[in-house]
Amino acid sequence: MRSIADLAADLSSGRTRSRALIEEALARIDAPGGEGKATFVKVHRVQALAAAEASDRLRAQAIVPSPLAGLPVSIKDLFDIAGDVTTAGSVALADAPPARADAPAVRRLRAAGAVIVGRSNMTEFAYSGVGLNPHYGTPRNAWDRATGRIPGGSSSGAAVSVTDRMAVAGLGTDTGGSIRIPSALCGITGLKPTARRVPREGGVPLSTTLDSFGPLAPGVACCALVDAVLAGEAPVVPDALPLHGLRLAVCRTIVLDDLDRTVSTTFEATLQALAKAGASVKEVAFPVLTSVRECYAAGGFTAPESFAWHRKLMERAGDKYDPRVIARIRRGGDVPAADYVDLLWRREALCAEADAATAPYDAVLLPTCPTVAPPIDALSRVDDYSRINLLMLRNSTFGNFLDRPALSIPCHKPGEPPVGLMVMGPTMGDRRLVSVGLAVEAALAAAGRGVLPAMAG
Repeated sequence: MRSIADLAADLSSGRTRSRALIEEALARIDAPGGEGKATFVKVHRVQALAAAEASDRLRAQAIVPSPLAGLPVSIKDLFDIAGDVTTAGSVALADAPPARADAPAVRRLRAAGAVIVGRSNMTEFAYSGVGLNPHYGTPRNAWDRATGRIPGGSSSGAAVSVTDRMAVAGLGTDTGGSIRIPSALCGITGLKPTARRVPREGGVPLSTTLDSFGPLAPGVACCALVDAVLAGEAPVVPDALPLHGLRLAVCRTIVLDDLDRTVSTTFEATLQALAKAGASVKEVAFPVLTSVRECYAAGGFTAPESFAWHRKLMERAGDKYDPRVIARIRRGGDVPAADYVDLLWRREALCAEADAATAPYDAVLLPTCPTVAPPIDALSRVDDYSRINLLMLRNSTFGNFLDRPALSIPCHKPGEPPVGLMVMGPTMGDRRLVSVGLAVEAALAAAGRGVLPAMAG
């Protein structure tokens, strides 16, 4: 995969044109035996080619709104795109009216010159961390495609669109890890921002408290550019911080439990590489995470908030839902209003406690996912699906509850199963987190880690 900066340089020098890049992306979507059909629920072929031609004409007049100009991006099916029905990975919304306007995040990408190639597949209504979809199919992870491994969810199609070079970046959402999980399992980079940083209107919500919108892309700099556009900021990449002396806390509470051997070994080797490069790496217990886990066990925000949105739709189209999804949504109807209000107050107190605990450090490190991507067939039984789904979501959900920005950065060696390193910063410390992430990424690359695996296509 090539970076946004590399492709933008090719466009600027005249070595290629947007039309050629979009034709190549569409050819990969259409490739026989490829993952395009399961990666996209709708392809914007005609619109994308027209947008590419318009971008090339503007560039000839020296009108280049951002480094994203003329480059292919995918949009998760959760977002409104004017003229499209927003199906959210479901067939229950197939008869809904088309969106009248783009979601703000989509509108900002268009204004930056990005070319939308299509709507990417996802877990139905974003309610799972594994990425299975019985309605539109499940795109297979680029790693060990012959076995057929999960891509991670819920932004499954967004991740595969990037690994298979159908898009240079994907717009995703993250309520409990839905950007970071597929990024980690597929060997790319994902950035979950502080929720309030990017407008969240225009689409189907999962949790109005926890939802956040962000990019999946080949590397940290790519994510930084897309994130800046989404946040309405200047599309620039901040400088990397010097790694030497950075204070990195390694979380030892809950997040290292039940790691598989590959993730455990890779994570420990990653910490050693960062320490050798000059970072101050310190193991720290964060008891606040135990309290957060108790809040999720008591019901959390996602079930009651999704139930509130879905209850009328379930009455008329409940038979069209994935049974594994609707069962989780319905549980939200059993959460008493008083418990929900208590949870809002409890969250505020826990966020303050977490702020105090992490204040001495530049970032907190933990594995993004406790295991590498399991085979799709391993989730065929309901019990196995539930167990694996909860395990995949376990580490990443802490960042959503505490409203922290977090990166998932590949940290495995070439040829090894993809493993993600989560680098989590303080609330609204997004741009500084990117600077930390760039330093971490560079140190890992120097140590022969974080190199993306060979991708299909």
